[in-house]
Amino acid sequence: MKPGKLDIRFMEGLLGEFASSDRRVVLGPKIGEDAAVVDPGRSRKRYWVVTADPITFTPEDIGYYGVVVNMNDIATRGAIPRWFLVTLLFPEEGTDRRTVEKVFRQIQRACRQFNISLIGGHTEVTSGVERLILSGNMIGEVQKRKLVTTGGARTGDLLLLVKGVCIEGTSIIAREKRSDLVRRGIAPGLVRRAKNYLFNPGIEVLHAARMACDSASVHSMHDPTEGGLINGIIEMAIASRKEIEVDLGRVPIYRESRILCEAYGLNPLGVIASGALLLTISPSDLPAVGRVFGRAAVPVQVIGQVKKGPMARVLTVEGKRRKELEPLRRDEILKIFE
Repeated sequence: MKPGKLDIRFMEGLLGEFASSDRRVVLGPKIGEDAAVVDPGRSRKRYWVVTADPITFTPEDIGYYGVVVNMNDIATRGAIPRWFLVTLLFPEEGTDRRTVEKVFRQIQRACRQFNISLIGGHTEVTSGVERLILSGNMIGEVQKRKLVTTGGARTGDLLLLVKGVCIEGTSIIAREKRSDLVRRGIAPGLVRRAKNYLFNPGIEVLHAARMACDSASVHSMHDPTEGGLINGIIEMAIASRKEIEVDLGRVPIYRESRILCEAYGLNPLGVIASGALLLTISPSDLPAVGRVFGRAAVPVQVIGQVKKGPMARVLTVEGKRRKELEPLRRDEILKIFE
């Protein structure tokens, strides 16, 4: 198999074989559902939300990456991230005390920034790995009545995209291909801005998720990651068992993202997209959501609508023409490593 996530339909079949006999498991493994939900039993008011995510594409700022991508999965449940565990596998080549300390400082700063506690994990130097691998686990809490799932989309909902695409991918390209981009004639200033996309506009969606949940009844949320916006929307359709019509022409793509993707022939809608947030709400809630995001100067755009449909699928709409959108087998970002 080639690097990247497994095929969506293949994974759907695998996960279909798992069923928990533990009644405390409110939500287990499903396509598009990036965090499990457990009722700890000690409280009648809150669920625990639990997720796991690795960082494999880039070692630079990997501590920040690890905290934030796990935090995003918690945030899309409408939950507050609380506790973080991390496994760090350092390669033999190039690892020294300073390298290890640098990564731990990154994790510490990110945890402090988002008020998260590091509570455990594992660290070692490992033979057989060529670059640092971080695997994170995070636990959060959400009031039971405020739980949001990827599969909660309702017929008639509007599909909104917060910020744009492809934020994470743009930063990765700039960091991994900095010298090559300059050789191709792309201005060093633009490459520096693209590298900083990790922080501005940023790959975290916690604040956007909190704003949405505080201003409206959010029916579903999802942060598109590997496979980009395309796979993210398809995962929402599968999870909610709904048909989603989307106008891809309305998707905001940052200028730096377009330029860097064009340099390597990448489709920006299929590039790893942490930093974007997909959510569905009733049309009646759109004015309130628009006001809140407008005051915070955070872009939000209606890009589609949830339909009942004959099946779980995504249709792209161009005028009167409709075409089913197929999931990408590999994230577009992988092309830059070939």
